[in-house]
This record gives sequence, C-alpha cells and structure tokens, in this order.
Amino acid sequence: MKLYIGNKNYSSWSMRPWVMLKNAGIAFEEIKLRFDSFDANSQFRQAINKVSPVGKVPVLVDGDLTVWDTLAIAEYAAESFPEKQLWPTDQAQRARARSICAEMHSGFTNLRGACMMNIEAHLPEAGALALRDKPGVAADVRRIETIWSELLAAHGGPYLFGQRFTIADAYFAPVCMRFHTYALTKNPHILAYIEAIRNAPGVKDWITDALVENDFLDFEEPFRLKR
Repeated sequence: MKLYIGNKNYSSWSMRPWVMLKNAGIAFEEIKLRFDSFDANSQFRQAINKVSPVGKVPVLVDGDLTVWDTLAIAEYAAESFPEKQLWPTDQAQRARARSICAEMHSGFTNLRGACMMNIEAHLPEAGALALRDKPGVAADVRRIETIWSELLAAHGGPYLFGQRFTIADAYFAPVCMRFHTYALTKNPHILAYIEAIRNAPGVKDWITDALVENDFLDFEEPFRLKR
C-alpha cells in the first residue's frame, strides 16, 4: 500500500491514517507531497491530482484501488487487517468510536480555523486569545474535553477505549497536537491523555519527523513571522 501525505508539521488529515497504520504495525510506503501552495498550478496540486479525484491528501493506493477519505481509509484498513482490531471489539464501543470519529470528521470547525496544527510551534498566547475572544473555539474545546473525559472514565485509559490504541485515538491525535501547541487545557486527566497519545509509537514517530522537517510555510503560519 502507498499512503500519500502532506507536510507532517501541518497536515492534520494526513496524520490520522499514518499514525493508525504505523501504530498497528501495518506496512505501507509513505509518499510525501510538499505543500508549496494549494493553487491549481502548484506542484502539490499537480502531483496529487494524478492520484486523487478530489486533489487532497491523504490518499491510500492499494494496487488498483484508490481511497481518498480518512474515514474510508480507516474502514478499509480495519476490514483488510481484522487481526489488528483497529476498532474496539465490542459492538457498542465500535458504534461510539465511529460516532466520535464522524463528529471529528465534520465538526470542530472553529478550533480547526483558529488553531491550525503546528507541531513544531509553541503558541500558548495564541491559544489563550482564541479561548478568550472566540466563543466557538471555547465551545469546541469543552465538547472535546467532554468526549475524552467520558470515555477515559468509562474505559480506564490510557486510550479512549482502554489499553488498545484505536482509530478513535488516531482520529483525535491531531487535536492532541493542537491542545499541546496552543495550551488549550489545564485539566490533568486531559493532559495525561494527550501525553499518552504523544507517546504512542506511531504518533511519536510522526512528531519526530515533524520536528526535523524544518519547512516553514507562510500560509500555514498565521501567528509567526518567517524565521
């Protein structure tokens, strides 16, 4: 399988299937397409348009099959490698996991817009201003904390559904990056979950790669001047 991704420091959507596959020990070839811009004539757009009908990353290519949505990639991997138990084994827990992944997939737009993923940066001041001045961001943070708190209390952690890292954890891994970069919470239980995710093997590898990427992109950096 080949997984097409963008810059690891910035591409939250790319992060989800990459850490899911990596953490589960599923072999794949990484193909990184650098974000130069998203204009029609950009090198990124020209490259991704050759493999994706929607012109976005991530894209999973397995032989003649192309899968270009993160949830679809997750479901394809779960069906292809049932022994990896990427979803919780309990039916009710699977339904809950799929529900929160779908909520993440389509929601939290205020948090996404105000606090773009930037693993290399440390931006607590920007996070404090977002929480103070943008009610939608504060509401998104509260909702995410509620989701995490309920599941951690129900299943004992360290991950959302207990001892096994699941698709749900992979789906919220970029959110953990945002919470860390922008210092969006002081809740000790939430901070412990964030650290558990940051130290999960696949996530840890992604963070390591992001920190050495050293590819500053102005259009992904609303809070910092070019270094």
